[in-house]
Amino acid sequence: MKTLSIKAKKRNDFGKKSTSKLRAENLVPCVMYGGKETVHFYAHENEFKSLIYSSHVYLVELDIEGSAYKTVLKDIQFHPVTDKINHIDFIEVSDDKPAVISLPIELTGTSAGVLAGGKIRQRRRYLKVKGLIKDMPELLTVDITNLNIGSVIKVSELSYTNLELLDQAQSMVVGVASSRVAAKGMDIPEGATSAETTEAEKAE
Repeated sequence: MKTLSIKAKKRNDFGKKSTSKLRAENLVPCVMYGGKETVHFYAHENEFKSLIYSSHVYLVELDIEGSAYKTVLKDIQFHPVTDKINHIDFIEVSDDKPAVISLPIELTGTSAGVLAGGKIRQRRRYLKVKGLIKDMPELLTVDITNLNIGSVIKVSELSYTNLELLDQAQSMVVGVASSRVAAKGMDIPEGATSAETTEAEKAE
């Protein structure tokens, strides 16, 4: 799992006036939950660029005036007009307790269905997993080599070392639709399997 270090300062003044002053100076108010105490802090918006504008999920090592914390991003709020960062929430994690994190999916291999003219339909870009931080990879690979037209890969068909998948077992991750079905904007049913031809394809 990628690591990002951020230096911040503890926030002692609260209220709308204080918050507005921080934002006017391009400082982002933040809160860290999940530890022994809730910590309010702030940092310059430039500190968060790699965290926000990336498909990667980071373990964020916060240095708040000399105190070190391991955290993961929980939530970001943006200004509705300017899209500037308004607020960020973090969750503190520890080495010996399982954490719940959504990790990005990377498709690997060349699908047999695509080679036959089908189109990839990726239903999920992230999967929610539970495990120790040391076992968290940068991304979750899904091999689509044997994926034929009309077949799908479900959450129940995936497994990763020392990680528990928390998404619904029957949820579709990725599938291959025929080119005609894809062109019509139709989707592959959640219940489709590698041994089935979807109703959408029968209707071509």
